[in-house]
Amino acid sequence: MKLFRTLLAATAVATTTLLGTTSAQAAAPGADFTGIAALSNCSASLVRYAESVSTDKALVLTNGHCYEGGFLNPGQVLVNKTSTRSITLLKPDASRAGTVRADKILFGTMTKTDMIVYEVNETYASIKSRLNVDPLTLAKQGPENGVGMAVVSGYWQRIYTCSVQATIPQLREGDWTWQNSIKYQQPGCETIGGTSGSPVVSTSTGEVIGINNTGNEDGERCTVNNPCEVDADGNVTVEQGAAYGQQTAWLYTCLTATRAIDLNKAGCELPKPLRRN
Repeated sequence: MKLFRTLLAATAVATTTLLGTTSAQAAAPGADFTGIAALSNCSASLVRYAESVSTDKALVLTNGHCYEGGFLNPGQVLVNKTSTRSITLLKPDASRAGTVRADKILFGTMTKTDMIVYEVNETYASIKSRLNVDPLTLAKQGPENGVGMAVVSGYWQRIYTCSVQATIPQLREGDWTWQNSIKYQQPGCETIGGTSGSPVVSTSTGEVIGINNTGNEDGERCTVNNPCEVDADGNVTVEQGAAYGQQTAWLYTCLTATRAIDLNKAGCELPKPLRRN
């Protein structure tokens, strides 16, 4: 998982020198830092549904494994859990726009997918007025193979560009299993620690088509930081250097008319809690 970990500290200094934390990488075609956010340990993004209105409380998307309370257990699902997390929003040129604060975690899991949706304590209209930051729109469908994409990291202020190589039926990493994982076509998207939670943005539509979460670092089989691919027949494949994102479009299958997440809605494809939060 592409969490910024202590063991990366030695390389972080060198990486910061190369990438810069005050001078961002030039925006790739079809992607800039609009709506991009940074957390203390990960990347994130300010997002909206296609049906969202300006008076809705704003949403921030990141990985479940970026949760301030640590990794979530397999099968664990957070619903309407109080949070006071501070989130830094960026301008399109990657300079700092300001901060927002979460009120709650509407949904969070590391099962089937790897994401947290925070609700912040102000509306999209308020954020636009105060910080002049616009959200990204979540796509209603997962990406097709060959689609141009960008992983936009607020933590590193860096944009990786490539295309979608394949959809992997199952991706296993340690105790966790994800479904319909998005595999990136290399070269171009060699993501590193700190890019966890970055939105995967379509370079043609500008919509969020997934969320970056992991890559195989050492060539190991199905261990933490070394995910393995499992096909429909159960065959396991390991590819060192491969990088992956997870699905976000399933959120739409659980939305009510008022854009609330209802895990009991008919057809909802997000996992339901197996135990109390």
